[in-house]
Amino acid sequence: MKADANQMKSMYEENGYLSAIHVLDQTEMEQASKQYEKLEQKFGKEYTQYNLHNIHMEHEWVMNLASHPNLLQAITAVLGPNVILLDSRFICKYSSTDVPHKEDIAPYVAWHQDIKYWGFEGGPVASVWLAFDDVDTENGVLQVIPGSHKQGILEHRIAEIPGNMLTANQEIPKHLVNVEDAVECPLKAGQMSIHDGLTVHASEPNLSDRRRCGFVIRYIPTIAYPIEDPERPRTFPATVLVAGTDEFQNFQNNTPNFFKKRF
Repeated sequence: MKADANQMKSMYEENGYLSAIHVLDQTEMEQASKQYEKLEQKFGKEYTQYNLHNIHMEHEWVMNLASHPNLLQAITAVLGPNVILLDSRFICKYSSTDVPHKEDIAPYVAWHQDIKYWGFEGGPVASVWLAFDDVDTENGVLQVIPGSHKQGILEHRIAEIPGNMLTANQEIPKHLVNVEDAVECPLKAGQMSIHDGLTVHASEPNLSDRRRCGFVIRYIPTIAYPIEDPERPRTFPATVLVAGTDEFQNFQNNTPNFFKKRF
């Protein structure tokens, strides 16, 4: 996607997502992939499927991804100039030959809205999927329902089909999802998609012989503030100001030392 900031903002506000935004060049992608492979070797692929949470606080190369100029150019276009990195996680759907499916249940992500799980108000959340692999229908591409962010928070319930990768194992009931309107967001390695926290989205199992790995990062404008909501319990131990200034100070400054010198 090639668009200026105004076009990005307009498209994002209308559809609730953007896709195929170029972030990393070939050299940057190769370097990041090598670093990720070290984590696979250290922890094992079964662990790295979903357990590399907020490691931008520990690894400078991960923080560099989350604050990459190309990425932040798009994020500030949709959220404004003052932005906090709220949370991050690597999500990796391996092929069944790399990580055998437990009880022959293929991991998938049920239809849901990200904001359902995040205890804050006062501003939106934008979720980035930065692709480490080419992503398509075969290996479980992200699917979104355009315009669904205008519906507000929908009902969620415990997922009926085993294998849901969501931590809370929730899903939006099928009768509330206009599946016929679903749009796929295929990506090349080094590209990213962005979707609003209210955008209804999901992804099918990886049925290919290829890995489908991505870096998921959540961003909020500094005007947002945390709340205590038993329906959305959440702590925010890894917040980092990545763009502009924070005049509100609603979230603790957890900027790692290796990043402070550059910001």
